[in-house]
Parts: sequence; structure tokens; C-alpha cells
Amino acid sequence: DRRRRERVMQRLGIVPRLLPDLRAGKKRHTIRWREAAIQPGPLRYVSTADPRESVTVNVTRVITLPLSAVAACLNKVDEWPDAVLLAGMREHYPDIELDSRVEVIFHSAPL
Repeated sequence: DRRRRERVMQRLGIVPRLLPDLRAGKKRHTIRWREAAIQPGPLRYVSTADPRESVTVNVTRVITLPLSAVAACLNKVDEWPDAVLLAGMREHYPDIELDSRVEVIFHSAPL
């Protein structure tokens, strides 16, 4: 039922080192691969180290594209050359490749 889906809070884990930027409203997107499907609407990021630590945001849009296109999409080509982006993503997803299709989840500052 539609109302029930709207009431269920979406959740994603987040590593603790990203929480300060998330709380300050500096982190406004996340890149995910083979995780739960996220839709526009409320989302709670939950610390992977301490589930009592969380931040709620509003997802504004989700796009799917190859990992190799993410840096250009986010205007971070200079910061994230392919090798840097791939190495960073492999910290979380060891099997990811540049041609893997990922979701870029855009969201608001904390609610």
C-alpha cells in the first residue's frame, strides 16, 4: 500500500568519518553500488560504527550511471581521476569496476 511505503524511513549505512560533513550540510550526495533501491523522500543515514548516530536528509533525486562518469557528473574530475575514484570506491565495494553502474543519490542538508 502506498501510504505504508511513504511511512517507512529509508536507511543507508555511512562510515563515521563522513558524519561531520553530512551534519554540516557539506556532504550532499552519496555513491552506492548494489545496495537498497533509494527513492526521493526522507532517508536516514546510520553510522556503521554506532547505530545510535544518525542523520536524516531528504533525497531529491537518484541517477544511475557508470562509475567512470561520476566524477564528471559531480564536477570533481580534477579531484577524482579514474584511479582515485576506483580506489576509493573499492574500500567499500572491492569488486566494483569503472564500468559498474552506480547510483548517485542527491539529498538535502540535514532535516
